[in-house]
Amino acid sequence: MARNKPTAKKRRLAKAGKQSKPVPTWVIAKTAGKVRTHPKRRHWRTRKIRA
Repeated sequence: MARNKPTAKKRRLAKAGKQSKPVPTWVIAKTAGKVRTHPKRRHWRTRKIRA
């Protein structure tokens, strides 16, 4: 990818980076372990985003 990115693309990449975090520990505790993962979790090398 180019070093100079369009601002819109950069914002989408930043949002995807923020979304790709694990579920908080307190949520797992509150739901008695029923909620452990979320579908938007993404690895930067294996799954690309539509940017």
